[in-house]
Amino acid sequence: MTVSVVRARLLLACALLLAAPVGTAAEPAPATPTALSPASIEHARTLRDQALDGTMAWDMVEALTTEIGPRLAGSEAEARARDWAVSRLRTMGFENVRVEPFTIPGWERGEEHAALLAPFPQPLEITTLGGSVGTPAAGLEAELVSFESLAALRAAAPGSLDGKIAYVSHAMQRTQDGSSYGFYGELRRVGASVAAEKGALALLIRSIGTDSHRFPHTGQMRYAEGVARIPAAALSNPDADQIERVAQRGQPLRVHLALSPQASAEAPSGNVIAEIVGRERPEEIVIIGGHLDSWDLGTGAIDDGAGVAITTAAAKLILDSGKRPRRTIRLILWGAEEVGLLGGYEYLEAHREQLPQHVIGTESDFGAERIWQLTAQVSPAGQAVVDIMSELLAPLGVARGSMDKSGSGPDLVPMVEAGLPSLRLVQNGTDYFDLHHTHDDTLDKIDPAALDQNVAAYVVFTWLAADSTVNFWR
Repeated sequence: MTVSVVRARLLLACALLLAAPVGTAAEPAPATPTALSPASIEHARTLRDQALDGTMAWDMVEALTTEIGPRLAGSEAEARARDWAVSRLRTMGFENVRVEPFTIPGWERGEEHAALLAPFPQPLEITTLGGSVGTPAAGLEAELVSFESLAALRAAAPGSLDGKIAYVSHAMQRTQDGSSYGFYGELRRVGASVAAEKGALALLIRSIGTDSHRFPHTGQMRYAEGVARIPAAALSNPDADQIERVAQRGQPLRVHLALSPQASAEAPSGNVIAEIVGRERPEEIVIIGGHLDSWDLGTGAIDDGAGVAITTAAAKLILDSGKRPRRTIRLILWGAEEVGLLGGYEYLEAHREQLPQHVIGTESDFGAERIWQLTAQVSPAGQAVVDIMSELLAPLGVARGSMDKSGSGPDLVPMVEAGLPSLRLVQNGTDYFDLHHTHDDTLDKIDPAALDQNVAAYVVFTWLAADSTVNFWR
């Protein structure tokens, strides 16, 4: 908990004590600790049912992916997406629409080619990992040394990979909640530096994904300080299978790898913000949103055009209802999420002094399938509001999950780590990593009815959180 949060709570406690008449007990707590009237709860139900009848979510993700397409962080396309979003949000009638700009390290993919040269020559489908350096212009040609896991690569002796290319084969498994991604994704994030410490010239990994198509998965990686920076790329899962079958023949493998990414010191990005200003407590903020940037292979439909559309549609339903909640709803379309949650960290730095006024937040960033679970990380008082949300979400097929850890969505991680209460509406991610960060992340994978179910859930959360007076902080 931050010092500012502690100070704010102490001041509030003192104010409540001073407000009580001397020699008398403080007034009893209201019968409804959530301060949500039956009319307010009924309004949430009405908004939910409106969403199920159809929303503008499909139209928005269709427009974003068609009119802008892929939106690599720091690129000209991401800049066009910010302009597109600002224009749309203003036309919709939101208040205080603006961009909070920041700069990030720039990176572009360039050309990428790989081939197995021996013992059985054939092309390989690969993609460069985000942030990777390139090979020499003519590429690299070297023996390929296979490891079954990141742990096995770490166990290799220093110098054992001198002049060679490392390959790591471990295969990510499907889960409904995506929980395997953190474990398997570590290879993508740190594998290049681990391989470089062993002397490797480059790193190839099996894609961190679950599909069986020749669509390799990209994603951000990072280099450790003081370690040589070597090129890193991912093989599609079928190509990884092929490499492993060849290796089983017991003959040395030799590959050619050519990558030509370009990096720059600075590139523009920014968070797009729009609001519905609260009628009684405008300084208190409920955050919803999705991230505007995407990887450059597909069109960023499920990651995260869907999240942008779902949360915007939920806010628009509230705006069009003619009823304002007590608190301000702040819709944030985050920038530069894919390259390290940079929009989230920039927002926290820009609003750190106002952090105690942010009462709760969530983000839609796990595709476009139906929501099946609600989790939350809030105060005991906040649980009363979550209870009401759960009752209204149950008819949508949303079950109550853990109340100790919410997840919240990646862009809110910096604020959640600083103490922000959070809630997560968990989508069915069984097939998410078939599409995530690949050429296959395109609009045709989205079901409009599933989008509307998401909007229905988000509008219930957003209205009830913003129209309550409960303190969600714990």
